[in-house]
Amino acid sequence: MKNIRNFCIIAHIDHGKSTLADRLLEFTGTITDREKKDQLLDSMDLERERGITIKSHAIQMDYTHNGEQYILNLIDTPGHVDFSYEVSRSIAACEGALLIVDAAQSIQAQTISNLYLALENDLEIIPILNKVDLPSANPEEVTDDIVDLLGCAPEDVIHASGKTGFGVENILEAIIARIPAPKGDPDAPLQALIFDSVYNSYRGIETYFRVFNGEIKKGQRIKFIATNKEYIADEVGTLKLEQVVKKSVKTGDVGYLVTGIKTAKEVKVGDTITDAANPTKESIVGFENVKPMVFAGIYPVDTEDYEELRYSMEKLQLNDASLVFVPESSAALGFGFRCGFLGMLHMEIIQERLEREFNMTVITTVPNVSYHAYTKKNPNEILLLNNPTDLPDPSRLDRVEEPFIKASIITKSDFVGQVMSLCIEKRGEITNQTYLTTERVELTFDMPLAEIVFDFYDRLKTVSKGYASFDYSPIGMRESKLVRVDLLLNGTPVDALSALLHADNAYSIGKRIVEKLKELLPRQQFDIPIQAAIGAKIIARETTKALRKDVTAKCYGGDISRKRKLLEKQKKGKKRMRQVGNVEIPQEAFMAVLKLND
Repeated sequence: MKNIRNFCIIAHIDHGKSTLADRLLEFTGTITDREKKDQLLDSMDLERERGITIKSHAIQMDYTHNGEQYILNLIDTPGHVDFSYEVSRSIAACEGALLIVDAAQSIQAQTISNLYLALENDLEIIPILNKVDLPSANPEEVTDDIVDLLGCAPEDVIHASGKTGFGVENILEAIIARIPAPKGDPDAPLQALIFDSVYNSYRGIETYFRVFNGEIKKGQRIKFIATNKEYIADEVGTLKLEQVVKKSVKTGDVGYLVTGIKTAKEVKVGDTITDAANPTKESIVGFENVKPMVFAGIYPVDTEDYEELRYSMEKLQLNDASLVFVPESSAALGFGFRCGFLGMLHMEIIQERLEREFNMTVITTVPNVSYHAYTKKNPNEILLLNNPTDLPDPSRLDRVEEPFIKASIITKSDFVGQVMSLCIEKRGEITNQTYLTTERVELTFDMPLAEIVFDFYDRLKTVSKGYASFDYSPIGMRESKLVRVDLLLNGTPVDALSALLHADNAYSIGKRIVEKLKELLPRQQFDIPIQAAIGAKIIARETTKALRKDVTAKCYGGDISRKRKLLEKQKKGKKRMRQVGNVEIPQEAFMAVLKLND
């Protein structure tokens, strides 16, 4: 056990985690030349296309140092704020972390938030300055920033380059020297933490775990504490590039388990595995339940695919424990699910994965957040609103509270003005402004979460030319003046398009939505009025004109009354058509609200 090291790699987006992981695997001989490729651990097509890590990936390396054989368990984690739950789970299974900082970009918001996560779990931090070979690198200044942040000595910061492989040997030596070996009692009852799971269509659910006490053997009868169910360990082993079958996985090691479980609900990430005959007294304190930040409805295009969509979502939830969903129904779209996501990128990735991995074509409604409403009848009873259509009638409503966040933005000092005006436009209040260096400023705002759900992150990148990094944490609910804006197509409200907006912005946003929908709705044989309304009051209107058909073309010459008769007949037909005709809403229309500034 003294020769095992468990560590994860944490950093901001695009600071070179996956590339450095590739170099570590090559240097330790874990992969052969034939298996070499960039972003080796990113197994999903989506990850390769976008160049981001979405899932954390565990892999075991063998390394000989001073004549001793060491087992290094590495977990590569995502850098984007939307996948921070993956990072928190990886951290729970480790004793140390490599904190990677880009020598050209210095410390960013996500670097700091991931570092705090690691420090809360008492992990040993090894700071690494990556990309030192870049012409724009500024190693001395960035090393000073890291020393200020961590309080370590400048010589503790390892200089490396994921591209050229420079400094990889120093990193491996630091892992062995600085990261403590796992503590645990090999003779105690089995106690293992589930930190991930994947669905395999042939073998059922494969569970990834870290053993804290005891050992897990092939054929052993085991028990999952949270669900209180017992299984036989059909196969256990460790995770190299391919899975390696072992007779047992011992204390301190990371491995996988196949029990033939087919139902997704039976495996909970953060659960404790123990021996059925000699169970452990306490379960491991894993991680808190995930807090979704953005809510949106996901509906099958064909209502008959509802059950199929449920199975797909359950399988996806195994692989991505931060996805939360409950069934809901909508008058416009039929049956579907109300899903909670950690952010807009997370929502986009889930939609892509449903389409690619499960062949499900889905419609996603306008994202929103959770509100608290109070009625005049019971002013102390909280009504939780995940859907704008649940808002009580204004005459019965006492007040509405919305979630606020503390947003921390680190940017270059040249862009402070633009970033401030963007945040103030989004109803943000500045609470702090600190100069980290002469070049870089940290701005802290209190903002409504609903305002950052839509296009905030994209616009922040635009106004700061890509130099701003953004991180946020919830700070509770505050009272706000909110109204529900309904959209009516052809006089019929479409519940999937209604939104809760701040009273001051309702008119301008309502007007922009109807203008956008006018462009997107396909023209019919009749005029379609598109209206935005607050209660019974219409605040904006546009009309999609009818496709015209020249019915009088065949009446050339002759008396005008023939033409008039024909036009009257057409007018009646159009009127009837408008009463019974329904308007098809394309998927782009539901997402139009997100792109109002384009």
